[in-house]
Amino acid sequence: MKQSSKARFIKTAILPKDYPVIRNNGGNLLPEVAVAGRSNVGKSSLLNNLFQVKNLVKTSSVPGKTQALNFFTFNDNIAFTDLPGYGYASAPIHVKKEWGPMMKKYLENRETLRLILLLLDIRRIPNEEDKLFIEWAAYHQKALIIILTKTDKLNQSEKALNTKKIIDELQIENLHFVHYSVPKDRGRKELLDMIHDALEDEALSDEELE
Repeated sequence: MKQSSKARFIKTAILPKDYPVIRNNGGNLLPEVAVAGRSNVGKSSLLNNLFQVKNLVKTSSVPGKTQALNFFTFNDNIAFTDLPGYGYASAPIHVKKEWGPMMKKYLENRETLRLILLLLDIRRIPNEEDKLFIEWAAYHQKALIIILTKTDKLNQSEKALNTKKIIDELQIENLHFVHYSVPKDRGRKELLDMIHDALEDEALSDEELE
């Protein structure tokens, strides 16, 4: 994939009726990649790094602040959806109750969704909410890539040890994962290649079903 100078914000939405229909310049629907993870795991920073555009995806010092779906396009060939972070203990009760149904509706109703990127802080063992999201993805038969973020916070031996702990905890067959560090700009090329390969596989699967 080429370097991006063409990342664009499309819109913010909560309800399925407000989801945008995203097409390329040729009028074809774009495959969509959803970006998920716990609050403060670094989704917005990763997307800005991935897009190579500063501050296109708004970051916040307050975890759990974003509580809607934000849609973007990348190089006119992929759509991205930044999902609200989950698991922030101080979020209002009504926000916590709304998060599950909103994600459920998105996963069930978004026909163009082809791939999910789940960000996990490499310093933390996945908890029940992380596992629940993975179960949702599997139930809805969505391809999944795990992104282990904040790898610059650990040395090489700690990174290897924590990676093994996370993989053992998730117990997923054929787990696809990548290490990522935004401050050190590491993992971008590997992730873009993985996204490209996953979307190609999904496109082939769709053709076989037609």
